[in-house]
Amino acid sequence: MGMKGKIALGAVVGVVVIGVVSANAGDNGDGGTSGGTGKGSSASAEREAGDKKGTKDTGKAEDAEKKAAFAGDGDSQVGSDIKPGTYRTTGNSDGLCYWERAKDASGEMDSLLANDNVTGTGYVTVKATDKLFKSSDCNDWEAVDEKAKGSPAARISGDGGMFAVGADIAPGTYKSTGNTDDSCYWERTKDAEHGVESILANDNVNGTAVVRISASDAYFKTTGCKDWKKTG
Repeated sequence: MGMKGKIALGAVVGVVVIGVVSANAGDNGDGGTSGGTGKGSSASAEREAGDKKGTKDTGKAEDAEKKAAFAGDGDSQVGSDIKPGTYRTTGNSDGLCYWERAKDASGEMDSLLANDNVTGTGYVTVKATDKLFKSSDCNDWEAVDEKAKGSPAARISGDGGMFAVGADIAPGTYKSTGNTDDSCYWERTKDAEHGVESILANDNVNGTAVVRISASDAYFKTTGCKDWKKTG
Protein backbone atom coordinates (compact mmCIF):
# COMPACT_ATOMS: atom_id res chain seq x y z
CA MET A 1 0.00 0.00 0.00
CA GLY A 2 1.57 3.27 -1.10
CA MET A 3 2.34 6.04 1.30
CA LYS A 4 0.66 8.91 -0.51
CA GLY A 5 -3.01 9.39 0.13
CA LYS A 6 -3.04 7.28 3.27
CA ILE A 7 -5.54 8.19 5.92
CA ALA A 8 -4.30 8.88 9.40
CA LEU A 9 -5.95 6.78 12.07
CA GLY A 10 -5.67 9.45 14.74
CA ALA A 11 -8.36 11.73 16.14
CA VAL A 12 -11.13 12.13 13.59
CA VAL A 13 -12.44 15.65 13.19
CA GLY A 14 -16.21 15.79 13.38
CA VAL A 15 -16.70 13.16 16.08
CA VAL A 16 -17.69 14.68 19.41
CA VAL A 17 -15.80 13.10 22.28
CA ILE A 18 -16.72 13.70 25.90
CA GLY A 19 -14.19 13.72 28.73
CA VAL A 20 -11.07 11.66 28.31
CA VAL A 21 -12.55 9.22 25.78
CA SER A 22 -10.48 9.42 22.62
CA ALA A 23 -11.79 10.55 19.28
CA ASN A 24 -9.47 7.96 17.78
CA ALA A 25 -11.19 5.26 15.83
CA GLY A 26 -9.74 2.41 17.88
CA ASP A 27 -6.81 0.93 19.75
CA ASN A 28 -4.53 -1.76 18.39
CA GLY A 29 -3.36 -2.76 21.85
CA ASP A 30 0.11 -1.28 21.58
CA GLY A 31 -0.52 2.40 22.07
CA GLY A 32 -1.61 2.88 18.44
CA THR A 33 -4.88 3.17 16.67
CA SER A 34 -6.71 1.33 13.98
CA GLY A 35 -9.83 1.74 11.89
CA GLY A 36 -11.64 4.88 10.81
CA THR A 37 -12.54 6.24 7.42
CA GLY A 38 -12.01 9.97 7.79
CA LYS A 39 -8.83 11.93 7.52
CA GLY A 40 -7.10 12.27 10.87
CA SER A 41 -6.65 15.59 12.58
CA SER A 42 -3.78 17.58 11.17
CA ALA A 43 -0.89 18.83 13.28
CA SER A 44 0.71 22.18 12.55
CA ALA A 45 2.54 24.97 14.35
CA GLU A 46 1.75 28.65 14.50
CA ARG A 47 5.17 30.11 13.93
CA GLU A 48 6.04 28.52 10.62
CA ALA A 49 9.05 29.92 8.85
CA GLY A 50 7.65 29.27 5.38
CA ASP A 51 5.88 26.93 3.04
CA LYS A 52 8.83 25.35 1.27
CA LYS A 53 10.31 21.95 1.97
CA GLY A 54 13.06 22.00 4.52
CA THR A 55 11.99 25.30 6.06
CA LYS A 56 12.89 25.43 9.74
CA ASP A 57 10.56 26.64 12.46
CA THR A 58 11.59 29.54 14.69
CA GLY A 59 11.02 30.48 18.31
CA LYS A 60 10.44 26.89 19.46
CA ALA A 61 12.38 25.08 22.16
CA GLU A 62 15.28 27.48 21.79
CA ASP A 63 17.65 25.31 23.80
CA ALA A 64 17.08 22.26 21.61
CA GLU A 65 19.35 21.39 18.74
CA LYS A 66 17.79 22.01 15.34
CA LYS A 67 19.53 19.47 13.15
CA ALA A 68 17.84 17.42 10.46
CA ALA A 69 17.84 13.87 11.79
CA PHE A 70 16.42 12.27 8.66
CA ALA A 71 14.55 13.14 5.48
CA GLY A 72 10.80 13.62 5.30
CA ASP A 73 10.40 11.00 2.58
CA GLY A 74 11.19 7.32 2.99
CA ASP A 75 11.20 4.38 5.37
CA SER A 76 13.62 4.22 8.31
CA GLN A 77 14.44 1.15 10.37
CA VAL A 78 14.42 1.96 14.06
CA GLY A 79 17.74 1.20 15.72
CA SER A 80 19.83 1.23 12.54
CA ASP A 81 18.59 4.13 10.39
CA ILE A 82 17.15 6.24 13.20
CA LYS A 83 17.39 6.16 16.96
CA PRO A 84 14.39 5.97 19.28
CA GLY A 85 13.38 9.42 20.49
CA THR A 86 11.10 12.37 19.83
CA TYR A 87 11.18 14.08 16.46
CA ARG A 88 9.55 17.13 14.91
CA THR A 89 8.76 18.22 11.36
CA THR A 90 7.86 21.84 10.66
CA GLY A 91 6.64 24.05 7.83
CA ASN A 92 4.35 21.50 6.19
CA SER A 93 1.77 23.63 4.42
CA ASP A 94 -0.10 21.41 1.98
CA GLY A 95 -1.54 18.76 4.31
CA LEU A 96 0.15 15.94 2.41
CA CYS A 97 2.72 15.09 5.10
CA TYR A 98 2.02 11.60 6.43
CA TRP A 99 3.91 9.47 8.96
CA GLU A 100 3.43 6.13 10.63
CA ARG A 101 5.02 4.02 13.33
CA ALA A 102 4.98 0.32 12.52
CA LYS A 103 5.77 -2.90 14.36
CA ASP A 104 7.06 -4.58 11.18
CA ALA A 105 7.70 -3.90 7.48
CA SER A 106 4.78 -5.93 6.12
CA GLY A 107 2.86 -2.83 5.04
CA GLU A 108 -0.35 -4.36 6.35
CA MET A 109 -2.87 -2.55 8.53
CA ASP A 110 -2.07 -4.81 11.46
CA SER A 111 1.49 -3.48 11.50
CA LEU A 112 0.36 0.08 12.28
CA LEU A 113 1.05 1.38 15.78
CA ALA A 114 0.14 5.04 15.15
CA ASN A 115 0.01 7.53 12.29
CA ASP A 116 -1.04 11.06 11.38
CA ASN A 117 -1.46 13.57 8.58
CA VAL A 118 0.41 16.79 9.35
CA THR A 119 -0.10 20.40 8.37
CA GLY A 120 2.48 22.74 9.86
CA THR A 121 4.29 21.02 12.72
CA GLY A 122 4.05 17.48 13.98
CA TYR A 123 5.75 15.78 16.91
CA VAL A 124 6.15 12.02 17.25
CA THR A 125 7.97 9.77 19.69
CA VAL A 126 9.55 6.70 18.08
CA LYS A 127 9.91 3.90 20.62
CA ALA A 128 12.71 1.38 20.88
CA THR A 129 10.17 -1.39 20.28
CA ASP A 130 9.08 0.13 16.95
CA LYS A 131 10.56 -1.51 13.88
CA LEU A 132 9.84 0.99 11.12
CA PHE A 133 9.08 4.68 10.78
CA LYS A 134 7.50 5.79 7.50
CA SER A 135 7.34 9.37 6.32
CA SER A 136 5.95 10.77 3.06
CA ASP A 137 5.80 14.32 1.69
CA CYS A 138 7.02 15.78 5.00
CA ASN A 139 9.74 18.32 5.63
CA ASP A 140 12.88 16.96 7.26
CA TRP A 141 12.56 15.56 10.78
CA GLU A 142 14.74 16.90 13.59
CA ALA A 143 15.44 15.38 16.97
CA VAL A 144 14.10 17.41 19.90
CA ASP A 145 14.81 17.44 23.60
CA GLU A 146 11.51 16.90 25.39
CA LYS A 147 12.89 18.73 28.43
CA ALA A 148 13.97 21.80 26.47
CA LYS A 149 12.37 25.14 27.30
CA GLY A 150 11.65 27.91 24.86
CA SER A 151 9.70 31.17 24.73
CA PRO A 152 6.12 29.91 25.16
CA ALA A 153 3.41 31.91 23.41
CA ALA A 154 0.11 33.07 24.93
CA ARG A 155 -1.71 33.21 21.59
CA ILE A 156 -1.69 30.35 19.09
CA SER A 157 -3.13 29.60 15.69
CA GLY A 158 -6.32 27.56 15.84
CA ASP A 159 -5.10 25.51 12.92
CA GLY A 160 -1.60 25.52 14.37
CA GLY A 161 -1.42 21.81 15.12
CA MET A 162 0.82 20.36 17.79
CA PHE A 163 2.48 22.56 20.42
CA ALA A 164 4.88 21.49 23.15
CA VAL A 165 3.59 22.83 26.48
CA GLY A 166 6.23 24.94 28.22
CA ALA A 167 8.32 25.27 25.06
CA ASP A 168 5.89 26.37 22.33
CA ILE A 169 2.95 27.51 24.45
CA ALA A 170 2.47 28.48 28.07
CA PRO A 171 0.10 26.49 30.28
CA GLY A 172 -3.14 28.21 31.23
CA THR A 173 -6.73 28.71 30.10
CA TYR A 174 -7.27 29.40 26.40
CA LYS A 175 -10.35 30.51 24.46
CA SER A 176 -11.23 30.13 20.76
CA THR A 177 -14.35 31.87 19.46
CA GLY A 178 -16.38 31.82 16.25
CA ASN A 179 -15.94 28.14 15.38
CA THR A 180 -18.48 26.70 12.94
CA ASP A 181 -19.52 23.31 11.54
CA ASP A 182 -17.97 21.38 14.45
CA SER A 183 -14.68 21.46 12.53
CA CYS A 184 -12.67 22.73 15.50
CA TYR A 185 -10.82 19.88 17.23
CA TRP A 186 -8.48 20.14 20.22
CA GLU A 187 -6.53 17.58 22.19
CA ARG A 188 -4.42 17.57 25.35
CA THR A 189 -1.85 14.77 25.47
CA LYS A 190 0.66 13.33 27.92
CA ASP A 191 3.16 12.33 25.22
CA ALA A 192 3.78 12.26 21.46
CA GLU A 193 3.18 8.54 20.91
CA HIS A 194 -0.25 9.24 19.37
CA GLY A 195 -1.95 6.29 21.01
CA VAL A 196 -5.37 6.28 22.67
CA GLU A 197 -3.61 6.21 26.03
CA SER A 198 -1.75 9.40 25.11
CA ILE A 199 -4.92 11.51 25.15
CA LEU A 200 -5.83 13.27 28.38
CA ALA A 201 -8.87 15.08 26.95
CA ASN A 202 -10.23 16.19 23.59
CA ASP A 203 -13.30 17.65 21.93
CA ASN A 204 -14.92 18.87 18.71
CA VAL A 205 -16.31 22.36 19.20
CA ASN A 206 -18.92 24.56 17.56
CA GLY A 207 -18.95 28.19 18.68
CA THR A 208 -16.71 29.10 21.62
CA ALA A 209 -14.14 26.67 22.97
CA VAL A 210 -12.42 27.00 26.34
CA VAL A 211 -9.70 24.62 27.51
CA ARG A 212 -7.34 24.56 30.46
CA ILE A 213 -3.85 23.41 29.45
CA SER A 214 -2.00 22.07 32.47
CA ALA A 215 1.71 22.52 33.12
CA SER A 216 1.89 18.73 33.35
CA ASP A 217 0.51 18.29 29.81
CA ALA A 218 3.13 17.42 27.21
CA TYR A 219 1.40 18.70 24.06
CA PHE A 220 -1.67 20.59 22.88
CA LYS A 221 -3.05 19.78 19.44
CA THR A 222 -5.50 22.02 17.58
CA THR A 223 -6.89 21.87 14.06
CA GLY A 224 -9.69 23.67 12.24
CA CYS A 225 -10.22 26.12 15.10
CA LYS A 226 -10.13 29.89 15.29
CA ASP A 227 -7.07 31.30 17.04
CA TRP A 228 -6.65 30.57 20.73
CA LYS A 229 -5.90 33.35 23.22
CA LYS A 230 -4.71 32.82 26.77
CA THR A 231 -7.28 34.24 29.21
CA GLY A 232 -5.90 33.05 32.50
